[in-house]
Amino acid sequence: MTYKVFIVAYQRYHKWTMFGDEEIQARIALKLHRHGKWGASHTSFENLKKGFNMRDLGKDGAKRIDKIGKEMIKSRLIMSHPTSYGKEVSLNPRHSAELMAIMKKFFPDVE
Repeated sequence: MTYKVFIVAYQRYHKWTMFGDEEIQARIALKLHRHGKWGASHTSFENLKKGFNMRDLGKDGAKRIDKIGKEMIKSRLIMSHPTSYGKEVSLNPRHSAELMAIMKKFFPDVE
């Protein structure tokens, strides 16, 4: 009986700690912004996953980051640079106002 109570309590807590897609998008943008990855300065697509605690992302956490990263490329918030050693990404300077708004929604002290 105690075991079932623990599972229910954990599931309720876990729902509150999971990041939504918008927050993951803001965290990806913030990470690239902090590292100065705008325009020609780019980093590996695989680096987007680093820094996330997979428990905060829920089931299939790394796949969620890949999916959201690809959606950001399709919406042109992130530019993709194909190279011989993999896909490189950077923030699109043409959408800087939109990217800053996304970041400020979750991180108000971003400049």
